[in-house]
Amino acid sequence: MARWRVQGGTLVFAVRLTPKGGRDAIDGWTVGADGKEHLRARVAVPPEDGKANAALIALLAKSLGLAKTKVAIVAGGTSRLKTISIAAPDAAARLAAIGEHA
Repeated sequence: MARWRVQGGTLVFAVRLTPKGGRDAIDGWTVGADGKEHLRARVAVPPEDGKANAALIALLAKSLGLAKTKVAIVAGGTSRLKTISIAAPDAAARLAAIGEHA
């Protein structure tokens, strides 16, 4: 199964976020119980008032060398498993690299 898909000029993939994870980090790719791959990420802030989501967007943008405006949470805003959209389809190689070196 593909880690991400290109849909309408954007990269779309799943992230499992751990808030209050002690530090901001990307922990690599893993397979969930549903058999689909997702990127594991953690942020130090708690899941209050959207702080964890904002920290996730900042972490992904920094890791991929993109502006924060290019990264969006399109589904799962209040759950741990989120669907992310990146308005830079050319970032696929960088996405693969951050997952492998995490």
